[in-house]
Amino acid sequence: MKIEKNKVVALTYELIVDGKIADRADESRPLDYIHGNHMLLAKFEEYLEGLTEGDPFAFTLSPEEGYGVYDEKRVIMLPKEAFMIEGVLHEELMEVGRTLPMMGADGSVVYAVVKEVTPEGVAMDFNAPMAGKTLNFTGKIVSVRDATEKELREGLHGEYLPREEERCCHGKGRCHKDDPDHECCHKDDK
Repeated sequence: MKIEKNKVVALTYELIVDGKIADRADESRPLDYIHGNHMLLAKFEEYLEGLTEGDPFAFTLSPEEGYGVYDEKRVIMLPKEAFMIEGVLHEELMEVGRTLPMMGADGSVVYAVVKEVTPEGVAMDFNAPMAGKTLNFTGKIVSVRDATEKELREGLHGEYLPREEERCCHGKGRCHKDDPDHECCHKDDK
């Protein structure tokens, strides 16, 4: 069976970046995904298109094909006050190299790396960790099969299922059963 849209693919791979192994999946824990549903890098999937079980692969993705070029504009200086929790400055959070969850402009969680700490503030790097890197992949296709209707609807690992706040309140936040004007999807919770 050939790899094409809506096929479940399991594969092994080794990712080499800057001459070092950056990631890998072996036969005991292969990477599996539904092909063509934008769960992996588009160019990665493109290189696998048409391969079958047992086929080896080897290809290189440029930064533009991978996680993009490194953008200095995505390094933002934050005041140290941003690291205060309940009036206490948490200096342990300001450790160079540490990855921290941050609140994005739209309220979503984004991750940034502490790049530098100065008396004026903390430089946070919002680039993807592999931004600007050339990605060298080698591996083998372990299996290819048709995705089930349930997998196409919910995702191979439930990734398409709505989060709790989306199931309740129709994506507008958490359910507040104490709010008398609120219609919650979970009526028995009221």
